Amino acid sequence: MNITRMPEILAPVGSKEMLIAAVRSGADAVYLGAKEFNARRNADNFGELDLKEAIEYCHIRGVKVFLTLNIILSDNELTDAFELAKKAYLFGVDAVIVADIGLISLLNKHLPNLALHASTQMTVHTASAIPFIKKLGIKRVVLARELSKETIKEICVAAHKEGVEIEVFVHGAHCMSVSGQCLLSSMLGGRSGNRGLCAGPCRLPFAADGGNGYDLSLKDLSLSSHLEELTQIGVDSFKIEGRMKRPEYVAAATAALRNTLYKTDSDVDLHLMLNSIFSRSGFTDGYFLGKLGKDMFGIRTKDDVLSAKDVLSSIHSLYRNERQSIKISGEIEILDSSPIRLTLTDGQNTATAVGPIPEKAINRSIDNESVTKSLSKLGGTPFLLQNLECKIGEQLSVSASTINALRRECIENLCVLRATSDKKDVQSFINVVNSKINNVTPSIFCRFDNVTQIPDNSDFITAFSLPYDCDVSSVTLPQNAEKWVELPRWIKKDEINELLVRFKEFGFCGAICSNVAQFDIAKSLGFKIAANYSFNIYNSETAAYLEDIGCARLTLSPELQLIGAKKINTSAQKGIIAYGKLPLMLMVNCPIKNGMNCKECGRNQYLTDRKGIKFPVRCRDGYSELLNSRPIYLADRMDELTGFDFITLYFTDETPQDVRDTITAYQNKSAPKSEYTRGLYYRTVE
Repeated sequence: MNITRMPEILAPVGSKEMLIAAVRSGADAVYLGAKEFNARRNADNFGELDLKEAIEYCHIRGVKVFLTLNIILSDNELTDAFELAKKAYLFGVDAVIVADIGLISLLNKHLPNLALHASTQMTVHTASAIPFIKKLGIKRVVLARELSKETIKEICVAAHKEGVEIEVFVHGAHCMSVSGQCLLSSMLGGRSGNRGLCAGPCRLPFAADGGNGYDLSLKDLSLSSHLEELTQIGVDSFKIEGRMKRPEYVAAATAALRNTLYKTDSDVDLHLMLNSIFSRSGFTDGYFLGKLGKDMFGIRTKDDVLSAKDVLSSIHSLYRNERQSIKISGEIEILDSSPIRLTLTDGQNTATAVGPIPEKAINRSIDNESVTKSLSKLGGTPFLLQNLECKIGEQLSVSASTINALRRECIENLCVLRATSDKKDVQSFINVVNSKINNVTPSIFCRFDNVTQIPDNSDFITAFSLPYDCDVSSVTLPQNAEKWVELPRWIKKDEINELLVRFKEFGFCGAICSNVAQFDIAKSLGFKIAANYSFNIYNSETAAYLEDIGCARLTLSPELQLIGAKKINTSAQKGIIAYGKLPLMLMVNCPIKNGMNCKECGRNQYLTDRKGIKFPVRCRDGYSELLNSRPIYLADRMDELTGFDFITLYFTDETPQDVRDTITAYQNKSAPKSEYTRGLYYRTVE
């Protein structure tokens, strides 16, 4: 493959000092958050004036700025989030990183010239997702971190055909869960990772049999030894994770990537320095190489912490001074009887400064060499003078201070031009929040984990779903029930056509889509389509978009309070998970592998937390799920569930008798008989 341009180095910024560290260490672009609506709300982040100044600072130095608006948003937040995006657009931001489908839809309608990047929280992990992403108006996709080299290559080929750029994380923390598919922090402590306030409970003790006791903690990612391969397969941007880390971390990571990518000689072993500044028992490239298992797990040890102290002062040298990376050229006219005129240009912007009329030389006259020497003194600025054309008359005298003053004025003018945004004001968006709740009694929808859970004589079941990998050829299914197939949240093979055709032959009419890659495929085969809870449907705009593309049913986000869920405005059927052990994590590297291999593993595995609570782990083809320890139970509150078209009873490890008893309990509005949770339906999620 012929490489026409090198990938962008994209650095994380959580504060002003981190911004300076990233830019001076060689970042081509930075991503940062405002005070609200971003996935690192605990970072210092940037207020409105700070954001404007940050964009100007970066643009003067030729660095792009991407604003993170990458959380799910409530109806009440959409207007403020839109206004923030609008202000950033007028300030000249280069793109906004987004995760909420409703916000994406609004920005496309009202700010069509604002570039949108799909956050890794949208869980894009197959080439078949690209057409949907393209229709959303996305210019770039940040891929899921769990992908192999082969899969990244397939996605790059598909994306570039559609004019979509690909961004890949190459360094930083590895969450155990696929990004955007984790409910652990919100369910255990009311702080949502999907809302930007993850408390990181996965770094606490969760023990698998034979593991190290921290079996949800992965080593940090490092693909620094694979940058050339990633460049060859077409990745457009190399992303560093770490907006919550120190400025020294971002400086070391950025400089290390630049030195590796451009094969720059350095007296400093930046990779050793980076290992010292932050690691969790070292680094891993397991997903990229397809080598999952025990070697990917690690924790932050005391030695890891102590090693950072020895390198902090050395790293400061990486960003102590301005990086002179903006090449400029100029022209100076020093002519008899005319004001001195200096012009500097970066190729797009041209600045001019005019000085006094030169005097006649009494002793030594000014020459090209002395003028060039004075104008080349650009230390402390991001500029580097490459070419200078001098038009100098004979026997003229100009002081060095005059030349220096012209240089400073011209550089200041050039900075103003580079920092100025040319974006025009646009109309504001005003969201009308729905306050009405329809007085609808919900029907009961049963989600089964496998066919063996379905009770005998089950014609009392009116609607149900089975996962895509179930064998339905040799079982008796509820005869008059509406049958749906539940598609996987993670697709190991980028092809589900054969699976869907098989289910259609057995009378299944609908497909519950769990990922953006699945809508078009299911529709093309004649299925009704539904959006699963994995789409994090948190506002009416997201519901409206999914309804517009043909979704007949929407399972709303489990992180919504009950009253907020009822107010989601849609003509599609809407519902919630009202019973079941909610999946808290979607995992590609199973935590049980930190204790045993798959051949040794039985189906019923658990992780045990520091309080002795057991959380079931269930595996499917290519991924695992960590389930909550207790089921959601709302049967005794059925009267409070009016307003939903359906409720889902989400069966995972229940027996057929458990299933029958649970359905009866919901029909009779019975009180719970064992430990349960109300989920987040009556709690405030930050």
